[in-house]
Amino acid sequence: MRAAAIHAAIHSTAGALALTLAAAVPAGALSGTPETPGTPAPQAQAQALGPQASPPDSAPQSLGVLTAAAQAAEAGINWTKCPATEHLPQPVECGTVSVPVDYAAPHGDKIALTVSRAKATGEAGQRLGPLVYNPGGPGGNGMSFPLYGKLVGGVWKRLNARYDFVGFAPRGVGRSGPLSCQDPKRFLTSPNVSPRHPSSAFKQKMNKQAAAYAQGCARTQGSRLPHYTTPNNARDLDVLRAALGQRKLNYLGVSYGTYIGSVYATLFPGHVRRLVLDSVVNPSPDSVWYQANLDQNRAFETRWSDWKQWVAQHGATYGLGSTPRQVQRAFDEVRAAVDRKPAGGKVGSKELVAAYLDTGYADSTWAPAASALSRFRKGDPKPLVKMAAPQPASAKGEENGNAVYNAVECQDAPWPRDWERWERDNTASARIAPFNTWENVWMNLPCAYWKTTPSQPLDVRTQPGQLPPVLLVAATRDAATPYEGAVETHRRLPGSSLVTENGAGNHGVTGGNKCADEHVERYLLEGKTPGDQAECPARPAPRPKAKQPVKMKPVSNARASR
Repeated sequence: MRAAAIHAAIHSTAGALALTLAAAVPAGALSGTPETPGTPAPQAQAQALGPQASPPDSAPQSLGVLTAAAQAAEAGINWTKCPATEHLPQPVECGTVSVPVDYAAPHGDKIALTVSRAKATGEAGQRLGPLVYNPGGPGGNGMSFPLYGKLVGGVWKRLNARYDFVGFAPRGVGRSGPLSCQDPKRFLTSPNVSPRHPSSAFKQKMNKQAAAYAQGCARTQGSRLPHYTTPNNARDLDVLRAALGQRKLNYLGVSYGTYIGSVYATLFPGHVRRLVLDSVVNPSPDSVWYQANLDQNRAFETRWSDWKQWVAQHGATYGLGSTPRQVQRAFDEVRAAVDRKPAGGKVGSKELVAAYLDTGYADSTWAPAASALSRFRKGDPKPLVKMAAPQPASAKGEENGNAVYNAVECQDAPWPRDWERWERDNTASARIAPFNTWENVWMNLPCAYWKTTPSQPLDVRTQPGQLPPVLLVAATRDAATPYEGAVETHRRLPGSSLVTENGAGNHGVTGGNKCADEHVERYLLEGKTPGDQAECPARPAPRPKAKQPVKMKPVSNARASR
């Protein structure tokens, strides 16, 4: 499931939180000296390929990665002023890296991945090379990452002093061989309804729409369609590493970006220098991706209950009720009202549910969401319309993100092909997690009609000693990537360190929790981890009447259909 989420690095308020550890464990350290950043000189090309031992991959694909990486190391990246369409002002630079559509045929069809960079701002002798970032998805675009140091500040500014910040658009995303399955204007048409108890006729209608969408993806993508996978995203990441002139990779992935990172660690353990996985996807093969979405339904219901409880505590401010049940009743009344008369002519119940899914991602959305609901009930629909109405200018990007999401998730793993299984499992889910279960179904249902033979998920795991220390960061009440995913990844990557934000649910911990930020910063700058595990206290609860921060989206592996 996907959502128009807000990255914690942008929206969170860094509180004065003390550093706490679960136990006093000696810090680990990484060995090795970082290479000089920049485009590789010819004599550095062989080094940029890294160890030549084949990763646990098929022989043709392993050879294809070596071939593509060698070509990328030779070509480097021609950094120039970014195109106006990227909205990335100087000194951010842009370039491209060529990757094969099919790694088993590395000399065949190619995709030019777009890449962005903000050079490290500190002294030359203190620089640590490139830090590559992925914000999530599938379908998330990381091209804006170079702006984080300047616009967000805090831990990002300090990291950017030592690292070149490198963002990229994965295959199919943005200008990286853009994938589309439907007319964007049609995709973003509104208003739409989201029945709490969908009828058989409505379910049949949604099945027809899902089948048509899957057919549209097959029609527009043709032979490329089977090659949008997480392993290929990880292979692309290794080619990018070589193009940057690096023997080993520094990488920070959030949400779905953590799954790319854990797959990368499995395929290329000898190419990892420093790896941060923030808000961690469960990589267990039996979780990817059908079960993961069922798990998300329950996790989002928990976070929805957290929001209702908070609103009820501030009943005098918002007038939505003094108990969670009363808050739910107020929301349901608005949900019914916008189906009778869409807010601003654009917001029906489907758009409403999609907008309020954001409360599951970030506490900073809680006050604006409560205020918009309150003002709508008092006769002022403008805040709700501003928050929930689709924006025509974003139609192309929204449809592109949706297409890539489906292409990757539908291809990564088998999905049930019979509607009876979907209906049985999700009817049971809706009994305990009614808020978003059915909307999640409609988002993922094209996978029941996908026109390719799906892959089998890679068995993410490494042997003790294969990887340098890896840092995992997660919140116990995260909805988009339930905490169990971090625990499972910690088990599958021996020697990794798990930093837990206890009692919190913000998705994307880095940049919002002072304690967690200190762990991330120490690890990326010094190579030190807090040992096997560490705990951080949750950041303070949001204050009522707080303004909603700037959005940067999409970033999550959970993205509601709009």
